[in-house]
Amino acid sequence: MLQLNFDLTHEQVMAAMIDLTRPSILHRIIVAGGDSAVTELELRRRGFLRVATTDRCTPRGQYSVGLVAGQHSLQALEAALAEISPFLSATAAIAVVIDFRGEGSNMKVREKLEQLGFRIEAGVRCHERFVLSARRRNFSNMANAA
Repeated sequence: MLQLNFDLTHEQVMAAMIDLTRPSILHRIIVAGGDSAVTELELRRRGFLRVATTDRCTPRGQYSVGLVAGQHSLQALEAALAEISPFLSATAAIAVVIDFRGEGSNMKVREKLEQLGFRIEAGVRCHERFVLSARRRNFSNMANAA
């Protein structure tokens, strides 16, 4: 019975990540985090064929959507965000699953996303987890200005 609850939660989290980032089957999607292999397979099952993980690609800013799942601490999540960022285009969308609790952890994740050039768009609670979505604010112009 516990497995059924996990599957239901995972299914809801995947649906929330897809709904928040709004990818089409033509978008390139990059996945990072401890659950990246499971997330990649689930996306392929749903018809998204242009999916890759950060450990199998070279970062060139060519991905329109990034998904981060399976990080169980703030430090691991920040590392995954720093790892996925170079893969994302100047106007990419990202969804991050926050599945840990800590004093001010949501605010720290927000700050990290803002440092990487993202603007928070929405957040959804899925059982014990929180899915946060953001969109990059034309990051290439920001890099050129700096």
